[in-house]
Amino acid sequence: MSLVLEGVSKLVEGQHHIYPTDLTLERGTMNVLLGPTLSGKTTLMRIMAGLDVPATGRVLWEGRDVTGMRVQDRKVAMVYQQFINYPSMTVYDNIASPLRLMGVSKTEIDRRVKEAAALMQLTPMLQRKPLELSGGQQQRCALARALVKNAGLVLLDEPLANLDYKLREELRAEIPRIFEESGAIFVYATTEPEEALLLGGNVATMWQGEITQFGPTPSVYRQPRDATTARVFSDPPMNFTRIVKAGDRISFGEGQTAVATGAMAGLPDGTYSAGFRPDHLHLSAQGGDGLHFKCTLRVTEITGSETFVHLDHTGDRWVGLMHGVHHLEFGQPIEVWLNTAHVYVFAENGHLVAPASYAIAA
Repeated sequence: MSLVLEGVSKLVEGQHHIYPTDLTLERGTMNVLLGPTLSGKTTLMRIMAGLDVPATGRVLWEGRDVTGMRVQDRKVAMVYQQFINYPSMTVYDNIASPLRLMGVSKTEIDRRVKEAAALMQLTPMLQRKPLELSGGQQQRCALARALVKNAGLVLLDEPLANLDYKLREELRAEIPRIFEESGAIFVYATTEPEEALLLGGNVATMWQGEITQFGPTPSVYRQPRDATTARVFSDPPMNFTRIVKAGDRISFGEGQTAVATGAMAGLPDGTYSAGFRPDHLHLSAQGGDGLHFKCTLRVTEITGSETFVHLDHTGDRWVGLMHGVHHLEFGQPIEVWLNTAHVYVFAENGHLVAPASYAIAA
């Protein structure tokens, strides 16, 4: 069983919402669509489901062209961030509704509904109406209704965004296992790189209506093929600065230089862009081949256990993610350290030319 998109695109008032896209999703896999708001995730999922017809290309399900087939004629389940339930029905009847339409026996309906309700922690609420539930409980009801359908294609569009932290973490671990065991193709849209990493499986990074890279999630994270993918798959986004390779040295502006080691050593002399993730900046030397930068502090954000440090380095705006609470003054000079093992090198056109050595070793 597979879902294949062949050159599908979507136009709205002459503007591309989805550029021509090829994508193949296999049975029993989890596939995350990762990208910022308005990158095209929901539009692509609607094309997969049959809710939208592509401007070009076709959608193949198990080798059959289903491009023009109605969504109700496909084995598809879809859950949105904004939960949708039937307000006049009880939670039990909401969950049971797709099974009744399918003609499933009462005994089987009862078994599946109670099983899904237990998983979503809804058992005590089965006789309540949706408006008697909290927002998180209403979303769990919508998830349970998708779960009982045993659909071949399950599309979840940021489904956990409205849930409390504890339940969100539990469901992140449980939902992929459930649907993978069913043999369904599982597609999950999110704006959060951390969520994509926790879910695992495959990831398609999206930017302005295009898939920039698709593959196993750890591989895409460690070796993004271009700067755009690197930005998308980092939260906060990856930091960048201009560098110059000359001989066996790399210059990082304002006289900061380092020996060109690893993949950087074989680069032709020239100008490049260096990228590094916020958590690889430090407020003290960490050993190894370290680079030392003098910056100006712009903003700090203390989350409780971590501090986001916003920096200005010769016009480049960087963000550092520091463990612990750091009380720093706005506008003060600040020094940060970076190990060259964590530096990615991109050509001026944005293509990756040298992955970080730590990523190769991982």
